[in-house]
Amino acid sequence: MNKKPEATKALLRTLPSVEKVLTSSALGPLLHRYNRSYVAEKIRSTLTDFRQKMLIGSCSTEIAEATIIQKVEEAIANEDRSSLRSAVNATGTVLHTNLGRALLAKAAVDEIVRVATTPVTLEYDLAEAGRGDRDDIVEADLLALTGAEAVTVVNNNAAAVLLALNTLAEGKEGIVSRGELVEIGGSFRIPDVMRKSGVLLREVGTTNRTRITDYAAAITPQTGVLLKVHPSNYRIIGFSSAVELRELVELGRAQQIPIIEDLGAGALIDLSIYGLPKEPVVAERVATGADVITFSGDKLLGGPQAGLIVGRKEFVERIKKNPLKRVLRPGKLTMAALSATLRLYRRAPDLAAELPTLRWLTRSRTEMDAIATQALPLLQACLGEGYSFTVEDSPAQIGSGTLPEEELPSRIIAIRHAQLSAERIAARFRASDPPILGRIHDGAFLLDLRGIFTSEELIPKT
Repeated sequence: MNKKPEATKALLRTLPSVEKVLTSSALGPLLHRYNRSYVAEKIRSTLTDFRQKMLIGSCSTEIAEATIIQKVEEAIANEDRSSLRSAVNATGTVLHTNLGRALLAKAAVDEIVRVATTPVTLEYDLAEAGRGDRDDIVEADLLALTGAEAVTVVNNNAAAVLLALNTLAEGKEGIVSRGELVEIGGSFRIPDVMRKSGVLLREVGTTNRTRITDYAAAITPQTGVLLKVHPSNYRIIGFSSAVELRELVELGRAQQIPIIEDLGAGALIDLSIYGLPKEPVVAERVATGADVITFSGDKLLGGPQAGLIVGRKEFVERIKKNPLKRVLRPGKLTMAALSATLRLYRRAPDLAAELPTLRWLTRSRTEMDAIATQALPLLQACLGEGYSFTVEDSPAQIGSGTLPEEELPSRIIAIRHAQLSAERIAARFRASDPPILGRIHDGAFLLDLRGIFTSEELIPKT
């Protein structure tokens, strides 16, 4: 007789039933915090794990009830932790797509909490005691900031481009320069968006040079729109030329064809006044004559993820009546955060102090060096022997496809170890709670200080 299977069977019989574990007094605190069926599910899963280990021989002793309950507690604790982990952004990319892009201003966060916890007039007109328009929440501020005749909001800029194209040129051709047929993060390609919008792409010019005569020669009775795309994360250096918006507007007016401009990041103010590279300002593009302009809420604007559409009233009103608008509209939390952010643009006496994105972009070397001075002894004490630290100059970037050629001067703490690779050091920092994310360069793990405001943020915690 084979004794091993018999021994395994005997061991399996020592495992308690789910009901027996549920009635244990030691499980009382869990049952007080969670409903019975959920705790039973975790017990069942834990017992299954132990059963599998016994069957394959990796567990050969009886499992104490206290051990089972401990594993159940650990399983529940792991599930309690949100998949959206807070993290320390020491990567040197301010608007990091994978880390959620712009951080919201306190005013926007407070507004989200208020709107989330009370009924609000999202689409209710108090004066008329009837249905309202959620775009009214941001309309006055957006009109004042951009000089546009009308506005509407959808859930992101890709949706804004799709909706505008579908409304103004479905079943017709859209003329675009080959040099502006860009792809941004997540394989988002302008030609794909045009196809999904029902607009036939008509490319003009070459990758590096497009002239206004190329657009003019491509116009036919089937032309529905002239589309200009801000290249965002793409630049051609050297022998290149592009058509200015002013030229495109003149052609569009003469031919009675609407002009759509996808600005991507979409700055509401001239960033050069803060010493930053200049980006196209939405109000300037409106004044130049673009009929419809789309841009993001969560990039340079520093608000929540949203797609903003501004422009001439006749076109924006048509866009708002498109059935797709309801599919793509944002919820009340987005509208609340966007509204609060726009109010800061119009009213804050010191916008850089109120808006996290602008605060990050305008950090001084002195501020960053002060953080480094405080952090170095803390890092040495935490990490132990064998580590070396240097504070160095290093370029940071705005991120999210914004100003790809421009670098922000920044300061980094470079961490090295004689025996450990930069990858091993990075893994140790990622294992922190919250994880600390830096970057690896030239054999060192780098902690960029542009987005770090207290030295304690950089110290790994378990």
